[in-house]
Amino acid sequence: MEKGLKFTSEMVVEERHLAKSVGSGDLPVLGTPVMMSLMENAAMNAVSASLAEGESTVGSYIEASHIRPTALGDTVCATATLTAVEGRKLTFRVEAADSKGNIGEGSHVRYIINIEKFLAKMSGKG
Repeated sequence: MEKGLKFTSEMVVEERHLAKSVGSGDLPVLGTPVMMSLMENAAMNAVSASLAEGESTVGSYIEASHIRPTALGDTVCATATLTAVEGRKLTFRVEAADSKGNIGEGSHVRYIINIEKFLAKMSGKG
């Protein structure tokens, strides 16, 4: 896994993405949890092709600002860039923007996991 891997995820803001719909607020603007989810999606996709068979990544930490509202119907892009690799720990710089410019930025940590072992932990077998 090499630093510098990058991916951009894109979405159009729909009613289901609004703060008033996801429960993070009561206004008809993009909800912060949705923006952060798009950032996580970009990070996941940035490294997915570099993983071994049977591996995936899971998010463990995200810190991000959400500095400007985004309206229903606007397009949001989130870009994640892999900035550090420490064994199974992957750290990303994440940024989000809409048609008017930057709406948020921060950092995100994901861990490489073995899917079978990870899922076994839920059943008490791992």
